[in-house]
Amino acid sequence: MPQRLLILDTETTALSPADGSCIEVGAVLFHVPSRAVLSQVSFLLPCNANPAEHVNGIAAEWTRLEQPWQAGLQCFLAMAAAADAVLAHNAAFDRQWFGHGELPALERPWICSMEEIRWPAEKHLRSNPSVRDLALAYGVPVWAAHRALTDCIYLAQVFERCSDLDTLLAAAQEPRHLYRANLSYAERHRAKEAGFRWNDPVPGAWSRRLSESEVQALGFPVQQVELDREERPAGSGAITGSSQPTRRTLPRSA
Repeated sequence: MPQRLLILDTETTALSPADGSCIEVGAVLFHVPSRAVLSQVSFLLPCNANPAEHVNGIAAEWTRLEQPWQAGLQCFLAMAAAADAVLAHNAAFDRQWFGHGELPALERPWICSMEEIRWPAEKHLRSNPSVRDLALAYGVPVWAAHRALTDCIYLAQVFERCSDLDTLLAAAQEPRHLYRANLSYAERHRAKEAGFRWNDPVPGAWSRRLSESEVQALGFPVQQVELDREERPAGSGAITGSSQPTRRTLPRSA
């Protein structure tokens, strides 16, 4: 189980590095045993235009104002070197920006707090909750949105309030593979209720990444799949496994 988490978030000009660039990085170095924030940093990366300004509220001209962003980047890299794992909410999206432009690849295990942490049922959260919904479920006031450091702070404050964080993180690091649900159209609600997504990332199917124990706990048949390289969403390097014949899971206990 990681002792130090690098909680990070990015703001970008597009949905992938092929179409845009990362313009903001926010990060918090979080000590899991102490539930303590050790350090935090946020910096803008210069860009010429930001077509996503209506989403993230960052004007391109702000990024070109004189600022010590190189020093911010070095602080971020020092925090990353001290971390045992990187955590992001929708890690597949954030991970893809590292290794491009000014951001080097981060050679640490990644954890997705949206898809890989199974939040307690008593919190009544969706299978893939937003940062806002997660914060509110744990009594964290939501006072702003869409800047990178803000979302990192929300996640850190959720973890401060999470008594079973060690268990949740350990379960999140179990090996996972991509599965599609083998259900009829009339039973599609069962896949949705189990957190499967339609058409994402498997075209024309309900799919989700699951550990072996989660597969066995399902009450319906699934099939392990692997996307072709050109079909994989950017940053989805964690998707593994080859195509397997249809399998039925063990039924739930009555």
